[in-house]
Amino acid sequence: MDVELRRLLESPKTLHFIGVGGSGMYPLVQIMLEKGHTLQGSDVNEGDILAYERKKGVRVMMGHKPENIDGADLVVYSAAIRPDNPERLEAERRGIPCVERSVMLGYVASLYETPLCIAGTHGKTTTTGMTVQILESAGFDPAAVIGGKLPLIHGYGKGGKGGAIVVEACEFHDTFLALTPDTAVLLNIDNDHLDYFGSMENLKASFRKFCARATGQILYNGDDAQSREVVAGLPQPKTSFGLGEGNELRAVNLREHRPSCWSFDVVERGQTTGTASLAVPGRHNIHNALAAYGAARRAGASARQCFQGLASFGGAGRRFETLGQVDGFTVVDDYAHHPAELEVTLRAATQMDYREVWAIFQPYTFSRTQQMLDEFAKALSLADHVVMTAVMGGRERAEDYRVTTEDIAKNIPGSVWFETQREVANHVLAHAQPGDLVITLGCGDIYKCAHMLLESSQNEGMLP
Repeated sequence: MDVELRRLLESPKTLHFIGVGGSGMYPLVQIMLEKGHTLQGSDVNEGDILAYERKKGVRVMMGHKPENIDGADLVVYSAAIRPDNPERLEAERRGIPCVERSVMLGYVASLYETPLCIAGTHGKTTTTGMTVQILESAGFDPAAVIGGKLPLIHGYGKGGKGGAIVVEACEFHDTFLALTPDTAVLLNIDNDHLDYFGSMENLKASFRKFCARATGQILYNGDDAQSREVVAGLPQPKTSFGLGEGNELRAVNLREHRPSCWSFDVVERGQTTGTASLAVPGRHNIHNALAAYGAARRAGASARQCFQGLASFGGAGRRFETLGQVDGFTVVDDYAHHPAELEVTLRAATQMDYREVWAIFQPYTFSRTQQMLDEFAKALSLADHVVMTAVMGGRERAEDYRVTTEDIAKNIPGSVWFETQREVANHVLAHAQPGDLVITLGCGDIYKCAHMLLESSQNEGMLP
């Protein structure tokens, strides 16, 4: 398919994206627009990404209908789009080539000399954003594919003119196996997407296949036992990062320079290269920063350029993103949707200078909710107040599972849950106090609840 794609895309074409509003699609949309293609697409839910794309000239159609693909030379679809989708069926009937998003991403990445592909269960978007921040700030003009909006590049991706492309490499449905990294970065491995992989052993086997595709080197978390196991025995040159003494790239002399924000010295193969000071909260970001440092060094950045880029990185979209204040309380939005992510995010939040912390959580997929009920309850209990929405099923149907948000709530004393985000927003407006932190959490559309809060005011009272 790469050969066919190259032939198809040698000159500007009209590309149709099914699921054009997805965070994984948007970087490809930005890159292909920069390369001169005409873009159109369809989706079923309005959102910020569709608004951005319309401003860029993408023709967006709501709903999936056969006629939507009129004029398309190539159809791109995400892994979440079923084979019986009417637009996929119509494209096949007309003989229009169709390609899954990950294959398209693999093709795009192959156009660059140094693909830096960042994988792992947690921290991909932040680490990818940090790496792009370093290289962009230093003038390397990298291409980028990020799962969240990076303010520095005003989007989720860009088609740079430099030799490097920084790619967030997602394991879901093995999509990262379409990539051929120069540097395969492995942040960590945890029990996620088991509805697809079936077991941790299968998940680890997939990460091993990804690392084995590296043509240059493997950069891995030496503090994570699963990551060490996965890369063991692979022939590529390997560099470990972490806090432990055995790592080639280490963070030492850790100190909090402000609540929950860390500074540390970097030791690179026995030599101290300088001090990193992070502007994003959470001790977990030390590992993310080390990975970004190592990846950026591979692309040619100096240690000094790495430290400057890390210091200026204020986070990617939906990664502890401060949105504003309402009635004296602060509203933050975060993508955390796995118990391990919720734990590190809420632990960081509780260590900051807020009166009380409100966790506003939207469970995503029934299978994950069912598998991790106890873990979700334990992580969310770190907050002073927990308010939840109904489960957002995504690709799954409620009737196939016996689980609801109530099953989490009954294990969190004092927590409440509502069917709709509007009810959640009204509850928070009625009870949050000045000085509180209200953080919306989840990988679905819970960010809309944060915006409902911001659109309110003391004068208007509760939302209708």
